Amino acid sequence: MKKTKNRWLIAASAVGIHISIGSVYAWSNFTNPLIDQFGWSAQQVQLTFSIAILFLGLSAAFLGHFVEKYGPRASGLLAAGFFGVGVIGAGFAVSIGSLPLLYITYGVLGGIGLGVGYIAPVSTLVKWFPDRRGLATGLAIMGFGFAAAISSPIMDLLIKSVGTNHTFYILGAAYLFIMTLSSLYLEKPPADWLPNGMKAKIQSGKVKVNNDLSQLTANEAIKTPRFYYLWLMLFINVTCGIAILSAAKPLAQESIGLSTVEAAALVGVMGIFNGLGRIGWASISDYIGRPNTYTTFFALQIILFAFLPHTTEAILFQIMLAIVYTCYGGGFAAIPAYIGDLFGTKQLGAIHGYILTAWAAAGLAGPMFAAWMKDTTGSYGTSLTFFAGLFVLALIISILIRKDIQKVRKQNEAVATEPSISS
Repeated sequence: MKKTKNRWLIAASAVGIHISIGSVYAWSNFTNPLIDQFGWSAQQVQLTFSIAILFLGLSAAFLGHFVEKYGPRASGLLAAGFFGVGVIGAGFAVSIGSLPLLYITYGVLGGIGLGVGYIAPVSTLVKWFPDRRGLATGLAIMGFGFAAAISSPIMDLLIKSVGTNHTFYILGAAYLFIMTLSSLYLEKPPADWLPNGMKAKIQSGKVKVNNDLSQLTANEAIKTPRFYYLWLMLFINVTCGIAILSAAKPLAQESIGLSTVEAAALVGVMGIFNGLGRIGWASISDYIGRPNTYTTFFALQIILFAFLPHTTEAILFQIMLAIVYTCYGGGFAAIPAYIGDLFGTKQLGAIHGYILTAWAAAGLAGPMFAAWMKDTTGSYGTSLTFFAGLFVLALIISILIRKDIQKVRKQNEAVATEPSISS
């Protein structure tokens, strides 16, 4: 018999992939060096990051079926190849001073690696952790959230010591190695696999089996109302979250009078809460359920977004901002487990990929709207009040999805209790 792999090492492998691809959030380390070296504008350099995030969303959507068909190992290796080659290629683009090539290598190739690398390990973890879906997916996605904090000082050190192009070469090779090694251990669990002791606990009644609402393919899932409810909830949470991430520094200066240096430090510290929210809220969702978790997100943020612009007390402002950051991170981390609960694990990776198009759309909508409101009204506060209103809509959607879940559950019970007709 083939020996079953250790699920915690599977989780560690997923974290290895996510810490590598999550370094995209530390792109700003390259902004000033590239501007100084080539005279490119900040907007031109920033477009590289935007292209990468765009292709993250597109590849997650279009290659989700690849993940399901060929499995996590092949998908992880594909992600390692695209992301590693993309970053190494960025080094070549910088060495010849080609901005279009930088867009193609880091933006397009790297972005494809980001999308596949994001969904492949997460969809696998849900299957390995039927008892702790939230914790498992939270661990991996926490790695993505914390990656910038790990990568930033390394990037800064390398840029100063070996130059920008060699930094890309070194990082690309390192990511290729880490992601390849991590991918080689990834594997789906055997059919009907359960963790040690779980079967006995179920039989003794100590553990209650949480049956998934349904087992649907990705193409079946997108025909249900609850798919679009999930999409909208993620879109609103990410739109508002990204907006406050992009505006946190000037908002802190406006509201509580922090200096530029103090506001920058605050944003850095808040990044930790983004990461903690991913593991924290995802783990909590295992105990209170995914519907309750998302309803809590939205109820909290209605209050926080409404009061943040009017808060002048520094400590209170920072506490409120920290809670918003945890909700932003938690929204990403709990969504794969929610997908598993509603649609099963048959094609979870593909469904997750479709849902993540909400991230790509929100990445464009959130910061642009916040900047437009600032230009129009002269303050970020007005946009936050508008986002509080959006969270009211999200709260309503979180209630509507519960009604849809109850309706499907009743239909399932009716089918289960129908007498079988024997021939």
